[in-house]
Parts: sequence; structure tokens; C-alpha cells
Amino acid sequence: MLAYAITDPTTLNFDTLVDDLAYFSTKASMIVYRDKMTSEYVNNAKLFVVNAQNFERVLLHGEYILANECHADGVHLTSTQFDDIVKAKALGLFVIVSTHSKDEAKHAEALGADMVTFSPIFDTPNKGKAVGLEILKEVVSSVDIPVLALGGILTQEQIADCAAVGAKGFASIRYFCKNN
Repeated sequence: MLAYAITDPTTLNFDTLVDDLAYFSTKASMIVYRDKMTSEYVNNAKLFVVNAQNFERVLLHGEYILANECHADGVHLTSTQFDDIVKAKALGLFVIVSTHSKDEAKHAEALGADMVTFSPIFDTPNKGKAVGLEILKEVVSSVDIPVLALGGILTQEQIADCAAVGAKGFASIRYFCKNN
């Protein structure tokens, strides 16, 4: 089961970047730098990519041009960035797209996305009503690209449940917190 760490300011501190990335690498094979609040995103992204080389894939969130300039492996696009899929692929980037419906997952695949996250599977603060495992199973069976379950994944049992319905992996912020 592929483990994809989504960072945020509560899980990644640039004062302890090397140690934080070492911790993430014990639990995840892919990682994305995501911080919607900082004015230092460009500088931090460059540091992140340089220091995260021990992951199978290193991505930046939402910024495909910056991902290319920083030599990241790819980009994680939001569900409002479908128009950027083709542009990111033209730069040779690996592309993950956030999706919230079967139609969005199919559309992302048709545009060339390599993977999608589908969410929220379980209850997640401020992310709307959880869709559950049956809907995840429907999405997985509707596309040929890997689907990563996202949303409220905190336990090994939840990860196993997602795998049982065909998810190729899971993505999370809170699962990868040091106190989890």
C-alpha cells in the first residue's frame, strides 16, 4: 500500500527540516510540500526538494511551474486545477489530482493524471461529509490509474479497509504526525 505524506505547517518545520523529513521517510514513500499560509513558499519549496531526495516521489502542491524549476518529481494539483494537468505533463512532471467525485477522477485520468486522491473517505475536520468505503470502491473501479484514499485516515485498520476496496494507497496529514 502506497503511503503518501501531505505536509502542512503542523507537521513540517523548516527549522528542523532534515529531522522532520527523516521521520516522514520512516512512514511514507511519497511526500508533498503543502503550505497555503506562508509567504516563503518558493524558498521553502526549493529547500524541501533538495532535502527530500530519499523519497520515491517528491511533489509540490499546486505549483507545477515551480515544481519543474525546483526539479521536483511532480505536482499535486487541486480539484480546481484540471486545466493544469496537460501543462504539467508537458513538462514531464508526475501529476496527482485531488478529486471528490467519480466524474472528477475520470476527468483527471482522461487529461493524463498519473494518480488521483479521492476524499474525504472518513470524517475529517472542515472537509465536509465523509463519503465512505463503498464510494471509494466505485471510484477505484471507474478508473485505470491508481486512487489514493484521503481524508480522516489515522489507523492501520482504516488503511487496510481502503486497500480492501482497491485503493492503491492512502494520503494523509494527521497519520504522519509525530504524535500519531
